[in-house]
Amino acid sequence: MFDKILIANRGEIALRVLRACKELGIATVAVHSTADADAMHVRLADESVCIGPPASKDSYLNIPALLAACEITGADAVHPGYGFLSENARFAEILAEHNLGFIGPKAEHIRLMGDKIEAKKTAKRLGIPVVPGSDGAVGPDDDAMAIAQSIGFPVLVKAASGGGGRGMKVANTADDLLLALSTAGAEAKAAFGDASVYLEKYLQKPRHIEIQVLGDGRGGAIHLGERDCSLQRRHQKIWEEGPSPALDARARAKIGETVAKAMREMQYLGVGTVEFLYEDGEFYFIEMNTRIQVEHPVTEMITGIDLVLEQIRIAAGGDLPVTQDQISINGHAIECRINAENPETFRPSPGKIRQYHPPGGLGVRIDSAVYQGYVIPPYYDSLVGKLIVHGKTRAECLMRLRRALDEMVVDGIETTLPLFRALVRNHDIIDGDYHIHWLEQYLATAKSEAK
Repeated sequence: MFDKILIANRGEIALRVLRACKELGIATVAVHSTADADAMHVRLADESVCIGPPASKDSYLNIPALLAACEITGADAVHPGYGFLSENARFAEILAEHNLGFIGPKAEHIRLMGDKIEAKKTAKRLGIPVVPGSDGAVGPDDDAMAIAQSIGFPVLVKAASGGGGRGMKVANTADDLLLALSTAGAEAKAAFGDASVYLEKYLQKPRHIEIQVLGDGRGGAIHLGERDCSLQRRHQKIWEEGPSPALDARARAKIGETVAKAMREMQYLGVGTVEFLYEDGEFYFIEMNTRIQVEHPVTEMITGIDLVLEQIRIAAGGDLPVTQDQISINGHAIECRINAENPETFRPSPGKIRQYHPPGGLGVRIDSAVYQGYVIPPYYDSLVGKLIVHGKTRAECLMRLRRALDEMVVDGIETTLPLFRALVRNHDIIDGDYHIHWLEQYLATAKSEAK
């Protein structure tokens, strides 16, 4: 086991990793920018090191500063959390070159799955169903048009690198395709330094289903069921739940075993999430995230398995905590990502939290690093915290979530709490009848009715 772990992240995920380390008896090192000097994970860690000014490129993405912090404190491993350097294969390699453990997958798998085109080819080779589309990068030429016409419009133009909705455009007709290719390529170049794009069939009303996996790096791998992440705005998830209202036990077991089998063949190490679009009873692979997910607490609540703790154990050479037949889905869980944003315009709302009251009670969990008097800085993502609620059934979970949302208080800044209070009372949401475009349509209708 590791003796001391440096947590190369900030906010709630840094605090989440710190808690797992403490439960394992591992000493912790918090790193922080000058803007995060008063952060909760900095206060609670055994040691802390300032690694630079507020800008991420000068602090949380500053690899030499992180290496220096490891050397100064004697840390023997690094947990990258999510975002920042968590899916940077070169960072994992650099740590290995300095005899430091990387609490994440093998660099080769990070690199492979970070390239969306190669990831799709790999998925197809491993027997995972994929969305119909191009076999590789395409350009604004007749080949792209021929591929699009063979797939059938509408098509989706997607960046080969990166994610989060950047470098992604829909072409509804042949006339739209050239503009979509150039626009998506330009966005991809600006965001990821890679202008490569590829084509996929644009599904009309799919759900976003992801399978949580855990591998030991030696050919052992299990799946821990699915999460439904279909409620999205601009391709950013805001509400995640598990199990999905759209799947039955048979479909869950089939796609879960398909993914776990592929991870065994890859000899995948650590936690990962294989993401699909699901429509008309069919699954279509879209990408794999080789890190802990923001929404991992949903899986923890319904399986009882501490994913971050197991991630650390396995990175240190440990075995899988359970066998596949020992995993059972217990009840239902929903996570709401509460952001410091205007609930209608989604304009960021950094500032000082003057009053803060998290909800409590049976089955209610808050993953947050904020506190009363904390100042949300303008330099990073706007996440205030994640409210996760568990119930014996989906109906009980929704009622508990409604109560918890009404109980939660965050004053001094604008938040998306009002949006979630409306969603939890919406009949489509209550019925589980939604898809990845539902939220955008709901928000557009609400905006139109407000005029």
